This record gives sequence, structure tokens and C-alpha cells, in this order.
Amino acid sequence: MPTTKARHSITETAEIAEALDDAALVWPELREDRAALLRKLVEAGHQSVSGARQKGARSQMIRDSAGVATGVYPPNAAARLKSEWDE
Repeated sequence: MPTTKARHSITETAEIAEALDDAALVWPELREDRAALLRKLVEAGHQSVSGARQKGARSQMIRDSAGVATGVYPPNAAARLKSEWDE
């Protein structure tokens, strides 16, 4: 089918075949369409790496902000607050 979009060729190696067989268990309605299973695997892989990238960005923000409130609270402030709690 004519298209202006890039096309990609993937050889079905043993590893790719195994991935497609596993994908057919997750998406049984596509088990006869290896190309559709491949697209699903690419989408699932993208979600996985996108989530990891977002998690990495959040972790970096936490690291970047570590220590910015140093000195804002007096020494032993947490212990003093806890001593006020009923036990």
C-alpha cells in the first residue's frame, strides 16, 4: 500500500518469534496477524521506556531539590513535634 511514512523491516529471528508468540498470548485476537502483534509490542515497549524516562525525571527532580530546605527548621524540630503527640 502506498504511503509517505517510513517503513521498517524486521527479520523474524528466534528471539523476535518468541516475543511474537508471547504477545499472541496477551492479545489472542491478533494471533494470526504477526505484524499487528509487532505493532502492539512496539507500543507496549514505548509505554515501558516512556514510564522509565518519566520516573527518571522525577528522581532527578528529587535529587536536584535535596537539601534546599536545610537550616529552615531548628535542630531537633521533628523530635519536638513528635514529643507533643499522644502515645
